[in-house]
Amino acid sequence: MTLLLIRSAFTLFMFASFLGICWWAYNRKQKPRFDDAANLPFADEEAHHRSQQGRKKC
Repeated sequence: MTLLLIRSAFTLFMFASFLGICWWAYNRKQKPRFDDAANLPFADEEAHHRSQQGRKKC
């Protein structure tokens, strides 16, 4: 009985954690932060192009 109770509690905990992560990921308050993070690779690319253009002028 005790092992069954532990497994059930763990399952409920994991399900609640899953729902919490889904709520956090799809929360409207997080959208600007995630949009900024999604554009980070492109920001590095723009900085790289600017540095390459500066070297060609010299």
